[in-house]
Amino acid sequence: MILLPLIGAVAAVALWWGVTRLFHIRTFFLPAPPDVVNAFGNQRSYLLQESWQTIKEMLLGFLIAAVGGLVIAIALAASRTIERLTLPLFVALNAIPKVAVAPLLVVWLGFGSEPKIVMVALISFFPIVVSTMAGLTSTPTDLRELSRSLSASWGQTYLKFRLPWALPQIFTGLKVGITLAVIGAVVSEIASPQHGLGAVILLSGQNLDTPLAFAAITLLALISVALFYLVVGVERLLLPWAKEIAQ
Repeated sequence: MILLPLIGAVAAVALWWGVTRLFHIRTFFLPAPPDVVNAFGNQRSYLLQESWQTIKEMLLGFLIAAVGGLVIAIALAASRTIERLTLPLFVALNAIPKVAVAPLLVVWLGFGSEPKIVMVALISFFPIVVSTMAGLTSTPTDLRELSRSLSASWGQTYLKFRLPWALPQIFTGLKVGITLAVIGAVVSEIASPQHGLGAVILLSGQNLDTPLAFAAITLLALISVALFYLVVGVERLLLPWAKEIAQ
């Protein structure tokens, strides 16, 4: 399981290194992997501190998006009237470019962590809602008939039948959402570059320090991969039966 991703990562780094060597690309334009490693070594404490700031914003925003998305998806799936009334609004809000919203969040919420957390929540929210709704509305007819034959209440039907069936789809939305959380954090940090890896990328670019920018980008990629596989691990722990059904 781990071997193949490692081989892919090593191959990608080797290709990157080979391109910089073969075409004699200057470090200013595309630093080689050793340049990035040196930049990380020289600025280790700074990069780790900013990484932790980005991780906190991502996790808080993603938690808000996950809880809010699940609650709203359950409400939409429970009532056709509510779905028709509010779903177009959510689609319209999701269509708004988040890059355009980031400066407004700074105006409304200030220069702290709040606008960054809200941006992460906004960008991660919609995939969770859509995936959860897809799972809740795809409950097989035989399960619905079984719940009715057992005289299950609305709440019992959701907790015992519809929600367990929807869990694989819910985790699909969570996996998409956690990767989008990285994008949301970086967009907000670039709009308000006080802290975080997004600020490091922007400021190092302004200072023409390309290796430091690539070191921050590499850390963002590693964080994204780690959080994605963390969600995958939780899914496999809680839903060992889902893979067998998919097969």
